[in-house]
Formats: sequence, structure tokens, C-alpha cells
Amino acid sequence: MTLSELLPSVHGLARVEKLRAIQVLAADVAREDGDMVASSEAAYPIWSPYDAFEGASTLMRLVDEEKAA
Repeated sequence: MTLSELLPSVHGLARVEKLRAIQVLAADVAREDGDMVASSEAAYPIWSPYDAFEGASTLMRLVDEEKAA
């Protein structure tokens, strides 16, 4: 199937389906290029400042030092 044959069907898709098609195609191209592709099905840990008391303490110390200078 060629792109010119495929485009009319793609234009008929709902917005969310078009976005999903973009994701799938971008992942395919990246995989073909040998790039690592993050799985949309996997869970990835992220850092959050929530309960980061040491970081808050460090920031307050720096603010206090700046005020004193």
C-alpha cells in the first residue's frame, strides 16, 4: 500500500487515533534507526519534590545565606 492510498483513510480517523498513529509510526522509525524507544505500556519512575525535605532545607539555607550577604 502506498502513502497516497493510505492518506484518505488516515484523514478519516478521529483525532486521538491520528495521534496514536503518529506515535506508532515514530516508534517504528526510531526502532529501525536503532534508537531505544520507551514503551507506552511500561511505568517509569519520576522524581518529585513531594516529601523532599532535604532539598527544601538546602534551598532555605541558601535563601538565608543570600539574605545575610
